[in-house]
Amino acid sequence: MSDLKAQFEQAAQDVQQLPKRPENDVLLKLYALYKQATSGDVSGDRPGILDLQGRMKYDMWAKFRGISNEQAMNDYIALVKQLKGAAK
Repeated sequence: MSDLKAQFEQAAQDVQQLPKRPENDVLLKLYALYKQATSGDVSGDRPGILDLQGRMKYDMWAKFRGISNEQAMNDYIALVKQLKGAAK
């Protein structure tokens, strides 16, 4: 697990160094996978209609409900590698 965690932490750093900002839907997916990997399933109330960004983040995170922390880390790492490859 520690090797996976190290790869995950490296991917989290790598995403900050991307030369081009990913599209909003990709950013939402990165956010949701990161939260699922670090915090588990989404909890709390869904943000209100006036908090559009918070609502979109909540909804995306909720799509990953039930996925294990390890699977979320693997998916996050794979997505960052894909983004790094596309940036070249």
